[in-house]
Amino acid sequence: MSHTAKLAWYQFRLERRMFWRNPTAAFFSIVLPLVFLALFGAIASGDQKALNQLVPGIAAMSIASNTFSALTMSITILRDQGVLKRIRGTAMPMPVYLSAVLGSAVVNAFAQVAVVVVAGKLFFGLDWPPHPLELVAIVALGVLCLASLGVAYAHVIPDADVASAYMNIVFLPVLLISGAFFDADRTPAFLRDVAQALPLKHIVDGLTGAMVTGDSLSQIGSGLAIIGLWTVAGVVFAVRGFRWESRRA
Repeated sequence: MSHTAKLAWYQFRLERRMFWRNPTAAFFSIVLPLVFLALFGAIASGDQKALNQLVPGIAAMSIASNTFSALTMSITILRDQGVLKRIRGTAMPMPVYLSAVLGSAVVNAFAQVAVVVVAGKLFFGLDWPPHPLELVAIVALGVLCLASLGVAYAHVIPDADVASAYMNIVFLPVLLISGAFFDADRTPAFLRDVAQALPLKHIVDGLTGAMVTGDSLSQIGSGLAIIGLWTVAGVVFAVRGFRWESRRA
C-alpha cells in the first residue's frame, strides 16, 4: 500500500471514530430518516401507492442527510474550530483528507439505504429491489453528487454559528419539492420545474425505479445528465474553494 493510500485509510478510520463519538451527528444522519419513515409510513398506512413513493424518497433523504447536510455542517465546524488548520500543518494533502471524509459518508449512506430497503420489505409492503445493481449505482451517483455539493456549499457559510440555518434553508425545501415525502406531481408547476433542475428529484426517480417500479436508469437519462452536471460543478467548487481556515482567523 502506498503512503498516500495509508494516509487516506488512517484518516478514514479517524472519521469513523469521530462520527460515532458525536451522538448529534449520528442521530441526524442515521436515526432521523428512520423517524420520518416510521412517521409518514404510519400516516400512509394502507395506501400502497403512497408507500411505494415514500420508501425511495426516504432512501434519497438518507443519502442527502449523510452527505450534503452532514458534510456542510462538519466541514464548517471543523474549519471554525481550527481542526482543518491543524490538519494543514501535517503531511495530509487536501485530496487525501477529502477522500477520507467522502469515504465515511459513502459508508453511512449505503448502510442507511440498506436499512430503508429492509424496512420497506418488512413493514411497508415492498418487494426486494428488482434492480439491485442499479440501486447500488444510483446510490453511488447520489453520494458523489451530494457529497461534493455539501463540501462546496460549506465554503459559502461564514461561520459555524449559522451553519445549521444555512444548511436547512437549502436541505428542507429541496426535500419537499423533490418528492421525498409525497408525490412531487402534486406540487405547483413552477416548483416541479425547479425540482427538475436539481439533482435530488432525479435521485428519487432513480431509486424509485431500482426499488419499486423496475424502471431502468436508462429511462431517466436526462436526469442522470443533470446529476452528472451537478457533480462536476460540486467537485470543481469543492476543490477550488476549499479553505483550511475560518474567515475570522
